[in-house]
Amino acid sequence: MTHLHIVIAEAALELIPKEIRGHPSVIKHAKKRKKKPGEILLDVSYHYYAMKNLDEKWKRGRPDIIHTTLLQILGSPANLEGHLETYIHTINDKVIYIKPETRLPRNYLRFTGLMEQLLVEGKVPPKSENPLMWVEEKKLSQLISEIRSSKTVLLTTEGEQYTPRKLARILANEEKPILIIGGFPHGTFREETLQLADIKACIYPKPLDTWVVASLVIHAYELEKKIYEKAWL
Repeated sequence: MTHLHIVIAEAALELIPKEIRGHPSVIKHAKKRKKKPGEILLDVSYHYYAMKNLDEKWKRGRPDIIHTTLLQILGSPANLEGHLETYIHTINDKVIYIKPETRLPRNYLRFTGLMEQLLVEGKVPPKSENPLMWVEEKKLSQLISEIRSSKTVLLTTEGEQYTPRKLARILANEEKPILIIGGFPHGTFREETLQLADIKACIYPKPLDTWVVASLVIHAYELEKKIYEKAWL
């Protein structure tokens, strides 16, 4: 069976960076969580003032985007029927591998705790020899080389116009396609990321939330692969 490899790229998911771990708002939040500042996720809802001097601050501190998007991807019929492989590439070049059978917490606070454990321990469950998720220091270009992509499609409002169905038709006919979706709230992909794409595609003229984009393309892919019909066989 061919798989569609979905990468949430430059994702706004990271532990508190070293340069702001001493900020009062970070220290206060860490104490409340009973954790060290370097063991909690950067979240603009709590660390807005601490983030003011961070590089690319407009793209960071939104783990909720990743939570909602992963629930959409992992809960889709395409994933449940074994057609998807999912990865997160973070803004600071870590790659999180997620097994298709992973079932994430629906509650955001529990998801936050799980991601903190993952980024601190390197895998979850932390003592498992067969973890559901694990993280490696890796650039997006290295992940694409590792997958040996037959076609890499990147979604951006600056790309060529495609309907979700037209794009899905291309993906469905490839042996090892990769779909790159931005995991950040504002801004654009870095130039080094854009250069990795064989196709830069835009499925709607206005910016869409990451989870909406993922759902639209996955659903179109499911139609192309006739996943609904085959599920009843």
